[in-house]
Amino acid sequence: MIGYYLHHQGSGHRRRATAVARRTRHAVTGLGSGPAPEGWPGDWVELARDDDPPVDPEGADVTARGVLHWVPLHHPGLLRRHAQLLAWLEQARPELLVVDVSVEVCLLARLCGVPVVVGGMPGRRTDAVHALGYDVAEAILAPWPAGAHPRDDWPARWRLKTWEVGGISALAAAPPSPTDASAPAPSRATRGAGGPDGAARQVLVLWGHGGEPLHPAQLQQARAATPGWTWVVRGGGHPASPDLPAELSRADVVVCHAGQGAVADVALARRPAVVLAQTRPFDEQVATAAALSRLGIAATADGWPDGPRWPGLLSRALELGGQAWSRWGQDGPGVAAGHLDALADSLARPVDVDHEGVARTPTGPAVHPGVERGA
Repeated sequence: MIGYYLHHQGSGHRRRATAVARRTRHAVTGLGSGPAPEGWPGDWVELARDDDPPVDPEGADVTARGVLHWVPLHHPGLLRRHAQLLAWLEQARPELLVVDVSVEVCLLARLCGVPVVVGGMPGRRTDAVHALGYDVAEAILAPWPAGAHPRDDWPARWRLKTWEVGGISALAAAPPSPTDASAPAPSRATRGAGGPDGAARQVLVLWGHGGEPLHPAQLQQARAATPGWTWVVRGGGHPASPDLPAELSRADVVVCHAGQGAVADVALARRPAVVLAQTRPFDEQVATAAALSRLGIAATADGWPDGPRWPGLLSRALELGGQAWSRWGQDGPGVAAGHLDALADSLARPVDVDHEGVARTPTGPAVHPGVERGA
């Protein structure tokens, strides 16, 4: 049994975990706020929210004086959430718990003797709080390809246990679209302004939830600056796509934020792209956009560009094309699932209890009930 804890900020954690859980040999139970993600393949434990009732960050010492990320004082939802996690750990006795992502949950599980795999995140992560989570983890699951984020500032002990599996797209586990989303981008000679059909080129904007909103004025300026292009917008306060793989395959250029899920979806579809870094803690999206630019995969910018910049960005995306996305990985969900299955197999510790009530493991010493160890 593998447990999979999902953070509720945005939708990326939930989509990524679902793609991986669909591919594991082991049964997977998810734990997180709200109902199970669409398509979740196993059991689901809905947890109390640790931000409801709302928290005053100044008065609740949410970081425990800078030691942790989110532990608001006397919060009933936080207490209930952790109690639910502990109850499930005791009942299910999982081989390991994947945490995407919470330092506090990593510690809670490891204090109970449950091995942890923590989700890796781009950006500056060498602070004391992240270091605590990375140190106690058996492995760091990184949803990007090898070399995308050089970790010269990371100690060797972290680098050695990091699984760089490539992008993890929720679309990889979805039913195939009637349109082949992996087909190469249409050429300028056959589609778009100047093409034989005279049709306008299409921009598909993919925006997430929980980040910076898309303002009508921003879209209006972009449209005005790019005659000959039509703009289709999904997310960011606009309707979700009825068939995202098909819409990706039809787009001449995709514009998206630099979140891991959106980037992985575009990589899977092999579309020319403009990737925009939103403001995030620890410069997460800035680091991803920089990686894509350095690898020559996509046109990039920080924030939503002003109108006059859009013609050049779209032209740069078309120039780069979509096939360089193959550098972002081929089957991130499958690679991640393989690592988790192998680790779960290696960590399985069947326990026998002898006639004296002494628990013995195949490789470890006898453990006598009531005797404290490691105190």
